[in-house]
Amino acid sequence: MTGAKFPTADALAMVNPGAAAIDIGSTMHMAAINPQADSNPVRAFGTFTGDLHEMARWFNACGITSVAMESTGVYWIPAYEVLEERGFHVILVNARYAKNVPGRETDVSDAAWLQRLHSYGLLRGSFRPVAGVATMRAY
Repeated sequence: MTGAKFPTADALAMVNPGAAAIDIGSTMHMAAINPQADSNPVRAFGTFTGDLHEMARWFNACGITSVAMESTGVYWIPAYEVLEERGFHVILVNARYAKNVPGRETDVSDAAWLQRLHSYGLLRGSFRPVAGVATMRAY
């Protein structure tokens, strides 16, 4: 196939400008939004309930509608529930599928990378049952 031109990464169309992403950790969550929505697009938040509500308020203020997060251990569950309760579309992403590209060494760049992938519609969410079924499964 000679002469074929392949689009560059910059040629991709952003399908979800209201996308955010969270790199979940046991003591800290790194959240990233579109760099055009805020002067500080990557922020660290604690893992306590108040911190999660603060993150949700920041997302609301920046016009975020959808949040992607890694399903790391059990640490994602409180963040998922707070964000879902606040009306965000939340998807869980298997880290294996999102981190196969080398070059990102820190949580800050992981969160920004997830946000970028999510804004281009390149992340697929894992199965998460509705709240009632999830509660029953916990028993």
